[in-house]
Amino acid sequence: MGKIKTWDELTICDNFLFLKVMQNQRICKRLIEKILGIRIRRITYPVTEKTIDIRYDSKSVRLDVFVEDDKGTLYDIEMQTTDGDATDELPKRARYYQAMMDMDVLNKGEFYTNLRKSFVIFICTFDPFAAGQSVYTFQEACKENPALTMGDETTKIFLNSQGNREGLGPDIAFFLDYVNGLTAKGRFAKSIEDEVQKVKEHKETRWEYMTIMMEMQKQWNAGRTEGKAEGKAESVRSLMESLNCTAEKAMELLKIPAALQPKVLALL
Repeated sequence: MGKIKTWDELTICDNFLFLKVMQNQRICKRLIEKILGIRIRRITYPVTEKTIDIRYDSKSVRLDVFVEDDKGTLYDIEMQTTDGDATDELPKRARYYQAMMDMDVLNKGEFYTNLRKSFVIFICTFDPFAAGQSVYTFQEACKENPALTMGDETTKIFLNSQGNREGLGPDIAFFLDYVNGLTAKGRFAKSIEDEVQKVKEHKETRWEYMTIMMEMQKQWNAGRTEGKAEGKAESVRSLMESLNCTAEKAMELLKIPAALQPKVLALL
């Protein structure tokens, strides 16, 4: 599991703190605007860690930051700090998140022709495609004629804090620098830094984090003493119940190796 960060050690890159900061409607709205280069009149209050379950036997998904603007466009924003097999895992996860967002709309009785325009955005502390870009934007396009797009109104974006800043506006460039651990510069990045400090001064949020970390450590220790896959499965199951999270989220928090995850899932 590795060393658990203290409250004071947390940064914007840590999932817990990132989610709390994104609960600030103004900051979440501005972040979307800066990334996409658009203007949004308003968004709904962020619904953090929205869980989507389509069928009882299907794989559920938990979205970190899920918001909707005044035109009905949907946005999912994820902070990603674990590299691993990013070029295989992240794109397929983005694909799955996109599909589940669509199915969530259909479950409310809408026809497929009324599917929403949607964006899945990953903010990465590593280069997911090893091409040096700070922003990778993907939309469906025709292989024979790349200028011809599918028009399904879905977009997947991967931000890379390690990439070059060529062509980026100063606000998003300074934001990525801040994610990368540098001093916040510019009004936007500084406003995020201010919100980080505000959250970290909140005593109840501090205790919430400490409680979650203690539960994670407890389950990790239990997994170590109860056997490998079997013990890990029990730890994952317990953490899922304690935090009301998916198996994938629990395994991510417990830092269970990718090679062991299929065995753990089979035991749940």
